[in-house]
Amino acid sequence: MARRERVVRMSVEQPLWRALTGYRLLTMVYAVLLFVFGRDRFERPWVAVAYLAVMCVWTLATLPKVANAASCTRRFLGADLTVAVVGILLTPLADAHAQSVDGPTLPSIWTAGAVLAYAIKGGWRWAGVASSVVAVANIVERGHPSRDTFHNVLLVWVASIAIGYVVEVARASERTLARALEIEAATRERERLARDIHDSVLQVLAMVQRRGTALGGEAAELGRMAGEQEVALRTLVAGGLARPSLVSEDESEGAVVRVVEVDEEPDDDTPVDLRLLLAPRAGARVTLSEPGAPVLLGPPAARELAAAVGAALDNVRVHAGEDAQAWILVEDWPDEVIVTVRDDGPGIPEGRLAQAEGEGRMGVALSIRGRLRDLGGSAELISVPGQGTEVELKVPRGKAGEK
Repeated sequence: MARRERVVRMSVEQPLWRALTGYRLLTMVYAVLLFVFGRDRFERPWVAVAYLAVMCVWTLATLPKVANAASCTRRFLGADLTVAVVGILLTPLADAHAQSVDGPTLPSIWTAGAVLAYAIKGGWRWAGVASSVVAVANIVERGHPSRDTFHNVLLVWVASIAIGYVVEVARASERTLARALEIEAATRERERLARDIHDSVLQVLAMVQRRGTALGGEAAELGRMAGEQEVALRTLVAGGLARPSLVSEDESEGAVVRVVEVDEEPDDDTPVDLRLLLAPRAGARVTLSEPGAPVLLGPPAARELAAAVGAALDNVRVHAGEDAQAWILVEDWPDEVIVTVRDDGPGIPEGRLAQAEGEGRMGVALSIRGRLRDLGGSAELISVPGQGTEVELKVPRGKAGEK
């Protein structure tokens, strides 16, 4: 099986992890220097030495944990925040005058690194929780917090939440950019295929149609079939029906765009482009109009909706005749997907559907309305004698994703 894959890696988040790594190292050194130059004021310097030793070993040992989002696990974040909070609460034990003079805590601004890790990993909500825990620890450590204490606590709280929000926006932008690059790559490939097909297959089909029509007889029938295939192939090429690739997010490397072309069935959980399933329905007497972007539905929902469209077209062929023209219109709305099938046949006489159901012919009742009912949608049939028939199929977006 031929397989062609092109991978593009992007990450606007990775520089933040590198910056956090540098911040933790610098603030570790800063906390140690604060103790070295102010050790004379500590009543129990051995407490400070013991804690700072643990903090330094922890910082150096966990550098790989803050290298990327995949390595930064929830267990690590919890342990890292615990180290920071313990250092804050141990400050009065090492320096009895720390509360009265409003001096720095043992970890000092190293604590902010633990909060920033939460912000980069989980966004502003995680940052809010972590900064609130640090704020409570600082207030408890001070006993009688001053204005400066509240100012510092508020600064950390606002800064961490702001960074977390920026990270969330960056991730959303990254996914949008990845999707745009994917669509651009698919469009370029589609244009290349269209040129190749136009220079070969389509020209041959057009020639067979012309020669068959000119020769008449059985050749004319062959020409007619070639003409139908030419129209179907042009619709397939012009519609941009290359199966969309997936935009995955590898937390360690950023967003990954994979343009993969393989001849295989999608996974059950992979959304299916409804246009792919409707494209084979197009032909010389069936016109398919669709959005330029993929119409993604859950596989069962997409297959059932496509089957309902097929049942509607079968009714056109049976009741409107082989020469009837049909049109398929696909509309992709935020809350629902609408597919309309219209024909120029003689229409359905009033009461004919009820009569057909009474006779046991359940094509419209089961093949169309029954399928849509199972999807949580609806099927509305409008027919005026002499003016054709229109079937409107609606599937709510939420229901479509659940099926």
